Amino acid sequence: MLEHGGKLREAAQRYGRHDWLDLSTGLNPNGYPAPALAADAWHRLPEHDPALELAAQRYYAAPRMLAVAGTQAAIQALPRLRPPSRVVVASPSYAEHLHHWSQHGHRTSAVPYGELDAVVGSADVLVVCNPNNPTGASLPRASLLEWAAALAARGGWLVVDEAFADTDGAHSVADATQAPGLIVLRSVGKFFGLAGVRLGFVAAREDILAALADMLGPWPVSGPAQQVARAALENSAWQQAAQEQLQAGGARLRALLAQHGITSHGTALFQWWPEARAEAFHEHMARRGIWVRLFREAARGIRLGLPPDAAGWQRLEQALKEWTEQ
Repeated sequence: MLEHGGKLREAAQRYGRHDWLDLSTGLNPNGYPAPALAADAWHRLPEHDPALELAAQRYYAAPRMLAVAGTQAAIQALPRLRPPSRVVVASPSYAEHLHHWSQHGHRTSAVPYGELDAVVGSADVLVVCNPNNPTGASLPRASLLEWAAALAARGGWLVVDEAFADTDGAHSVADATQAPGLIVLRSVGKFFGLAGVRLGFVAAREDILAALADMLGPWPVSGPAQQVARAALENSAWQQAAQEQLQAGGARLRALLAQHGITSHGTALFQWWPEARAEAFHEHMARRGIWVRLFREAARGIRLGLPPDAAGWQRLEQALKEWTEQ
């Protein structure tokens, strides 16, 4: 399997400590407080809940949505719904996309974001993250809709992973997924801080969603996950407060890094920069109980998320000070 953030058990074994400040995943560190669950969430088979998908459609402004066991489930399944195709995956981006499209007979290529416009005409499928993970770069909505139309005209797809769009959704195309061949992935794990429930949504036309649902089979999302996610999607007051907190936190993180000579890019949930001494920075932070995300390949550098509280911010600031004083 590919390497991802988290893995605190592995970190604890390697460094012999358990007081970790986990900044490796880019999740809301003060996530939605899961409500008490109805007893039937544990005892009934988790059948399809139209109310959950209606709540998602309202929140994401999408005409149709399918609940899946995290967007990872859709990332793994979508390549199996097409015959062998020419697939372009924007680079750098979430590595699972290229990994799974490289299977099932597809011919894949990783293309830098700035060169995508030149290759759309020769692709059957284009996959982008918007905002990008890990760099935070965004593609304009107008370009995405233009590419989607060009691909659809010859039976192609544009797949847009909007997992981090909740705090920066100006370029979202979820509302346009009534168009053929446009597929948008959304996650409740990032903005809502609910990665543990393993729930995401796919927005697309009914033919694609029906084929995807058939492939994923019955009961793809647990009953408890459905109830927690529906409560989060319907709680507009919490969402507004979280937006304000995360925007302030993101600005604070950018400013803190800048104070220590680091020019970073990202979203309200994380910052990334092309650190020349990435391994050394990762080791420096780990020795102080701060777990950050090290990227060694296409997006070589460091990504870190928001501390959860004042003590976390203080630990991060002290560790950055010690790094710059070396």
